[in-house]
Amino acid sequence: MGWFDYSRSAEAASIEVLSIALFPLNTVLFPGSVLPLRLFEQRYLDMAAACMKENKPFGICLIDQGGETGNAASPHQVGTLAEITDWEMEQLGILQITARGRKRFRILEQASGTNQSLSARVEVIPNNGPLPLPAERQRLLPLLQRIIKDLGSERIPEPHALDEAEWVGYRITEVLPIPNLAKQKLLELEDPIARLEILEKFLEQRKLLD
Repeated sequence: MGWFDYSRSAEAASIEVLSIALFPLNTVLFPGSVLPLRLFEQRYLDMAAACMKENKPFGICLIDQGGETGNAASPHQVGTLAEITDWEMEQLGILQITARGRKRFRILEQASGTNQSLSARVEVIPNNGPLPLPAERQRLLPLLQRIIKDLGSERIPEPHALDEAEWVGYRITEVLPIPNLAKQKLLELEDPIARLEILEKFLEQRKLLD
């Protein structure tokens, strides 16, 4: 009995839990993605200031119910940690930031502040390490390489991990013209190979692969 208790304790201890501010949006941020944001509501100006001062990430989640402005929206439970990599105050009260997607997370509990800001305790979804792109999924690369060339390094910054299954899947998914809910489901998938298989089938049906 003691052995099983120890195993569960060791597994729990390995899970990273963070307290972060949440930013619900009508978009899905993927690990490695770059997202420019224009902040003007006081709650998000305060959030950005605190994150930059404390060098902390915030969480971006797709909105499940509600809107981007006004009352706090209800977010989907899986989102992506966002790091502010650049910022500019174009005019008083309006902040332009560039957010870079890091690891995914799952909300454990959340709370709403007096100014309709959201915060949460989240568990970071561990990255199992680089998984090589399978040989049978290599046919996705010509399309992705054309996308990278068209969008440029500002939208898809280097290094380009074209040999990693997860990176390739995220990069294709983020540019697909599909509903946000479909992108959310692909973000939530635990298996990078399954994500690639779904993408290949979708692209093949639309005759977008060579």
